[in-house]
Amino acid sequence: MLKHINEKPVNIEEEMRRAYMDYAMSVIIGRALPDVRDGLKPVHRRILFAMNDLNNMHNKPYKKSARVVGDVIGKYHPHGDTAVYDAIVRMAQDFSMRDPLVDGQGNFGSVDGDSAAAMRYTEIRMTKVAEEMLADIDKETIDFIPNYDNTMVEPTVLPGKVPNLLINGSSGIAVGMATNIPPHNMGEIIKGTIKLIDNPEIEVKELFKYIKGPDFPTAGIICGRSGIDSAYRTGRGTVKMRGRWKVEEEKGGKDSIIVTELPYQVNKARLIEKIAELVRDKKIDGITDLRDESDKKGMRIVITLRKGETPEIIMNQLYKHTQMQDTFGIILLAIVDSRPMVMDIKTILAYFIQHRVNIIRRRTEFDLRKAEERIHLLNGFKIALDNIDQVIKIVKESESPAKAQEELMSALSLDSLQAKAILEMKLQRLTALERNKIFDEIKELAQKIARFQEILGSDQEKLDIIKGELVEVNDKYATPRKTEIVDAEESEINIEDLITEEDMVVTISHKGYIKRTATAVYRSQKRGGTGSKGMTVVEDDFGESIIVASTHDFLLMFSNIGKIHWVKVYEIPQSGRSTRGKTIASVLNLGVGEVINAILPVKEFKEDQFVIMATELGTVKKTSLNAFNSPRKGGIIAINLVEDDKLIAVQRTDGESNILLGTKDGKSILFNEKDVREMGRAARGVRGINLKKGDYLVGMEVIEKGSQILTVTENGYGKRTKISGYRIQKRGGSGIINIKVSERNGKVVAICAVQDEDEIMLVTSDGTLIRTGVKGISLIGRNTQGVRLIDTRQGRKVIDVALVAEEDDDEE
Repeated sequence: MLKHINEKPVNIEEEMRRAYMDYAMSVIIGRALPDVRDGLKPVHRRILFAMNDLNNMHNKPYKKSARVVGDVIGKYHPHGDTAVYDAIVRMAQDFSMRDPLVDGQGNFGSVDGDSAAAMRYTEIRMTKVAEEMLADIDKETIDFIPNYDNTMVEPTVLPGKVPNLLINGSSGIAVGMATNIPPHNMGEIIKGTIKLIDNPEIEVKELFKYIKGPDFPTAGIICGRSGIDSAYRTGRGTVKMRGRWKVEEEKGGKDSIIVTELPYQVNKARLIEKIAELVRDKKIDGITDLRDESDKKGMRIVITLRKGETPEIIMNQLYKHTQMQDTFGIILLAIVDSRPMVMDIKTILAYFIQHRVNIIRRRTEFDLRKAEERIHLLNGFKIALDNIDQVIKIVKESESPAKAQEELMSALSLDSLQAKAILEMKLQRLTALERNKIFDEIKELAQKIARFQEILGSDQEKLDIIKGELVEVNDKYATPRKTEIVDAEESEINIEDLITEEDMVVTISHKGYIKRTATAVYRSQKRGGTGSKGMTVVEDDFGESIIVASTHDFLLMFSNIGKIHWVKVYEIPQSGRSTRGKTIASVLNLGVGEVINAILPVKEFKEDQFVIMATELGTVKKTSLNAFNSPRKGGIIAINLVEDDKLIAVQRTDGESNILLGTKDGKSILFNEKDVREMGRAARGVRGINLKKGDYLVGMEVIEKGSQILTVTENGYGKRTKISGYRIQKRGGSGIINIKVSERNGKVVAICAVQDEDEIMLVTSDGTLIRTGVKGISLIGRNTQGVRLIDTRQGRKVIDVALVAEEDDDEE
């Protein structure tokens, strides 16, 4: 059998690899990804170039879309007409593009997902912004390459006076990579670009002052800035988007949720269908009616609620189950020098500036060349006018134009272009007025040439021109921001918004069980009562600490190893008075051997407030409260502890307070917190009290004016002492007597700063709680043993004391 003369063996694996790489690069470069310079994919660039060829400008009549599509696929884009028309449609949609590049007349689709009308029905022309993308294309500012059949040429990139890549964004899936660039506000992008021109060393975080974040054409709300920061710094990030809504009251006392804006690229019709489906399946209860009242004035989705329903609860459910809350995954990937690259926002702007510098240079070179050619001809005219009699004589005596041209070149030292122009010059140019015009034009051109040469010789001049053009574009086309950006904390509508604020008793057992119970559950009792059961305990377990706080408060939970964990009171499981609760491990992410020893309720983190910490071995430390405002999984270091020490008390201060420390053996020391300098989270602190061997700290209090010091011992005794009985000392001393400890009253378990109107809660080792007013506790001196507060028979001990936030008048 005969073989083909060009046949040769081919390795199938290598051939497939080569063919696939060719295909991949063709998709990456030629179809799916935008160029970093003009922000356009080839199809969009070809559409605008074809419209420019057709003179399809913003101030000219519309042309049929089919006409433009035909030109694009016939001249530049050898693909299907559907792909080209789909691209045109998107460029005309004001809900897809932040600043549309195509002005469409007819049906170009809607946010409901309706398709555009067929191309034979719709008409288009370029917008003013699109024309700015093509400005100076006729001045040899960009390179052209042959089209697909080598019959014409097409641009490799557009001059792009507008930083289109970020303004209108782009999305595309190539082979092995994808881009997803959100639209931005033109004014912000231009301001950021100008700042980068002024300071090329500016850091990305400084650009955040000018470029706030994406600005979607459908408006909406961006929740949180971390995703924006990540995207602008690394090229990748995710932003959370939410629709905008308000509440209107209807007849009969019902509330309606009115949705006026949706997250970017959310289909309104499908969203409404999804809400209806959730209501039908009873996954969302409380919605009685759902209708779309959107019109030309704007979007209006009406969700009518059952009487008594809370709109925030319904919206929380819609955020969870529908696209009323959606995400946008940002990937800042574009083509740079024929290669795909993921960039931070500064790099993208830098490439745009570099592109514009090149455009200004090539435009100026073109203008300079044209000016030099023109002034060269005018100088010939000037010579002719200065020697007009000789010129006329030569022309009259020459037998042909060619001979006349040769004679002029020889007699007046002209070149062929000048001589030919003189021969073609009209006689009217010989008048005095026309002569003056020539001289004026020569003077004007000389100034322009000098200016062009100045521009070409100075990079700063080019940058100044770019800045000026950007300011001009900004003044013409920039519009106010549509998308609001809010902090994540402000944007969240969580359970806290829906929970009544009330005081809770948070109880932690020795074995690590935690619960919260309403303070009203505990009956207010007289001093010396037997108490009510506050926690059911198992063998070898007992209640170890309690704290009273509002459901909306943060609990800064400090552990024995000096770490801090965050939790909201409402996040702690609620249980009855006599139940054990849940393990603390189900609430906090604690390490091995880590237990919570101190809890500080905080409503908000303020820079002018501080946290004072005390350890068992008498160390104290002061740190700004604001240093603890960033919750992290697993907690963070609050204080570095020496071996065998542990954190036992934490209080909040204003920087001017007096601090009282109390020890197990009944000693105390009072000092001003100014004696303790502010330290960072990782510091160890300084000595607060000098302890004797075997003694250790049991409590610390921040003293307010008029406070009394309540001291409670393990055998159920206690007393109040006026703060005036404690003199202020320097920290680090041995202190003075706080209470007499004896076999009868036992060692000190807690100290509290109290007022007459306060009530306290005591917890014993068997889980019994008793609530009583401090006014019934004797007010006596420091050097006394106190009176009985709680019956501690049957071997139980008092292990903790806490103040109740408000009185309960239900006394028994």
